[in-house]
Amino acid sequence: MSSRLQGRTALITGSTSNIGRAIALAFAGAGAHVVVSGRDDARGAAVVAQIRDKGGRADFVHADLDGTAAASRALADAAAERLGGRLDILVNNAGIFPASTTLTADEEMFDRVYAVNVKAPYFLTQAIAPRMIEAGGGVLVNLGSWVARLGLPVGALYASTKGAMETLTRAWAAELGPRGIRVNAISPGVIVDPAQAAGPARASEVLMHGTPAGRAGHPDAIAAAATYLASDDAAFVHGTVVDVDGGRMAVAVIEDPGAFRP
Repeated sequence: MSSRLQGRTALITGSTSNIGRAIALAFAGAGAHVVVSGRDDARGAAVVAQIRDKGGRADFVHADLDGTAAASRALADAAAERLGGRLDILVNNAGIFPASTTLTADEEMFDRVYAVNVKAPYFLTQAIAPRMIEAGGGVLVNLGSWVARLGLPVGALYASTKGAMETLTRAWAAELGPRGIRVNAISPGVIVDPAQAAGPARASEVLMHGTPAGRAGHPDAIAAAATYLASDDAAFVHGTVVDVDGGRMAVAVIEDPGAFRP
């Protein structure tokens, strides 16, 4: 275990699997007391057990973040109780990505995606920020996505919610930064859950063709960025969105560079 987050407390939403799970493990490994949250009690208990087996501190709080202020407040209260009343770090990671296009998404799906992906973190931040301010400060890390800035022919609904989270990151940095809360975000690229089936994994590799990495990423890459942003190493970082995407957004790898030489 390292000491990068020693003595800190953290709540990570949607941390029973994939990116959220990796962040919880990384934070605990860096010394933080972590609250793992999500809808699956069995998976949550497994993450907590893994952290404790390695000597870390963790608790699980069941949370079904449906977008209501009441559900977000309930999670904030439960997490603070398990953390001794102090919450130093909030990671807004929970989100859903239903398979849809603009022509197939109905109103119920639209409302559900915005409730989970935007309203829930909004009201959770609203509930936790005053506690951080009263305690002298804190850190907020949001999860955006590369699809918020690179248009794809599927997933417009999900992409728009991640665009909202990246915009909220900048707005919250302006609003909360002067009051002691650092706010930043991570924009993951194509990340493959190690437990994912081979078929989707192969499809993810196709999306990374033409990038410097040339392959999909692992959740640990996002966890490393989150640990940095949550730590004092990032004390001068405010309102930024860190791309952890294998170069997907910034670079085009050309198979025959000579074709472009005069």
